[in-house]
Amino acid sequence: MLLVFTNKITPRLNFIFKHYFVRILNIPVSFTTKVEEFVAHNGPKITYAKNPLGTEFFIRSNDLLFEQGINDIDINVSKWDDVPCFFSTGETSTIPFDIFAAGFYLISRYEEYLPHVQDKHERFPATESIAFKNNFLEKPVVDIWAYKFLNLLKEKFPNYKYTKREFKLISTFDIDNAFAFKHKGLVRNFGGLIKDIANLRFLNIWARFRTILNFQKDPYDTYQKILDFKKNKNVETLIFILIGDYTTFDKNISSTNSKFISLIKSLGDYVKIGLHPSYFTLKNDEMLKKEKSRLENITNTPVLFSRQHYLRFTIPETFHNLIDLDIEEDHSMGYANNIGFRASTCTPFYFYDLDFEIQTPLKIYPFAFMDTTLNVHLKLDTKKSLNKILELKEEVKKVDGTFISLMHNEVLSETGNWRGWSNVYAEMIKD
Repeated sequence: MLLVFTNKITPRLNFIFKHYFVRILNIPVSFTTKVEEFVAHNGPKITYAKNPLGTEFFIRSNDLLFEQGINDIDINVSKWDDVPCFFSTGETSTIPFDIFAAGFYLISRYEEYLPHVQDKHERFPATESIAFKNNFLEKPVVDIWAYKFLNLLKEKFPNYKYTKREFKLISTFDIDNAFAFKHKGLVRNFGGLIKDIANLRFLNIWARFRTILNFQKDPYDTYQKILDFKKNKNVETLIFILIGDYTTFDKNISSTNSKFISLIKSLGDYVKIGLHPSYFTLKNDEMLKKEKSRLENITNTPVLFSRQHYLRFTIPETFHNLIDLDIEEDHSMGYANNIGFRASTCTPFYFYDLDFEIQTPLKIYPFAFMDTTLNVHLKLDTKKSLNKILELKEEVKKVDGTFISLMHNEVLSETGNWRGWSNVYAEMIKD
């Protein structure tokens, strides 16, 4: 066990130290404010304070972990070797910055509580983040810092037995459109046909008629492919179902459609099913509650995890609503228009509520990329998309983290812009 001496044990300090040592480094940690207890400890130990007690492993503390509420903080990014860092410390500190305050700032999403310019969907954009502005969005710097810190611990305490964690891959799919053409009714199909004609999408017109007349399988019906990949590659797979009412931004088929209900039930036999709260649940907690109940009535099991449609959430309000509905996991932590690590970590963490200064029971699973970010927003071809995905995956593997992908069922359709993406997915889960 690692013992930390500090002048004051706060909820913030307890939260971020346990993220580093328990969740990333597999090192049990405890705290003390008593000098004699610290001196008597025979195992690994560090001091986290303004001044060292002696010549021990010492990290000079920033004030952030001992404050309450939100303050406007000046951030000056420097380098720890070749890794970006901030909250610099003095020369007496074993490392040149306060790794714990910096980690807390990033993981608590402190900057998202501060005034910022929202995008057109009322989201916090990547361009407002310290990670984007300082070119480390595509690196899980919190985990990188942890592993560099671990190397120094091993030098200082070589006899302690360290347990290495294992790299993990989680494949997730959002079902925004269960089917491209089928089960959408006459009006929606006629409207889609008019749009196809207006945009001269003749292949789409042909596919629409062939699908409706049962001459071919619906292009978005890729569920057996997903299940085959899961089985053959033994990859953990989660599926999030959009089950809200039809709106401009929510265009799945009706939740009362028997084919849709049958699909959800059959998928639930093989993978875990989560909720994909619709666009307007952002400001309507009753709608969120209704959709959760709707999905539970179909699956006959409690819905315990979710991901916001359009990745549309605000901190802390959205997470408060999820906690109130007994949701245990959220998978929305990422950006729609940029790839990378929104919270600068590839390790699942518990949401820390800065309004109430507590660690909540809601566990946040940060994803590394979304398929439409690469294909639609960044307009990368399959080769460049795969290279980006593998680069992100390699960054996670270096720190034995959790690599989470966000894709949609149409990514395996091999139609339109998604031609070649089945191979991209296969390569991503290869090992």
